[in-house]
Amino acid sequence: MYVWSKRLVIGLLAAFGLLTIAFLTQGPEGGPSSLKIHTTRWITLNYVGLVIWVFVWMIDQARVRGKNVWLWLLPFLFAPLPTLMAFVLFLQRKLKT
Repeated sequence: MYVWSKRLVIGLLAAFGLLTIAFLTQGPEGGPSSLKIHTTRWITLNYVGLVIWVFVWMIDQARVRGKNVWLWLLPFLFAPLPTLMAFVLFLQRKLKT
């Protein structure tokens, strides 16, 4: 589990934040979407499946290390990628003996 460096995670979180800000500042242009509804539903279904799979992985990792994962559920529902990165960093903390 010690494969992520703090520098990498901080960079990824910063990039995610910048992309989110760029996405939110560019509103819809009022034209109809070129995506078909079937494609949109398929993308949504895949995304929901991935989010569930990642949270099950988080439950497993927290259980192995004796941590509580349910505190991470609400942030994970709103922003899965940053929460996952923060969770991995949280699990990597060195324990004080």
